[in-house]
Amino acid sequence: MEALDGVTLNGHPTERLPGNLNLSFAWVRGEALLMGLRNVALSSGSACTSASPEPSYVLRAIGVDDDLAHASLRFGLGRFNTAEEVERVIAEVVRAVRHLRELSPDYALAHQRTTP
Repeated sequence: MEALDGVTLNGHPTERLPGNLNLSFAWVRGEALLMGLRNVALSSGSACTSASPEPSYVLRAIGVDDDLAHASLRFGLGRFNTAEEVERVIAEVVRAVRHLRELSPDYALAHQRTTP
């Protein structure tokens, strides 16, 4: 989260299922991000709604707006994942988000407003 702006942790920071992480990346569509991360096993929604184009009902229930819910990815860790794999995925996600934001007029517009 330190490497990118506009990243939101969805859910409670400590009261959560171990090995499960859901992040929203503002100004990026989750499906586009998934396509940019072909070597990483991720999901843009819960397993029970993976075929639905609607944003996650769980994210909506905890107050995440539709745009951020559509910009969310669910990461899961298993007992056999290594620290090196986690670091590689972090680097891949940062690279993909930066690339997609370079192409995003919404990102450019949002940052144009905040730049003096």
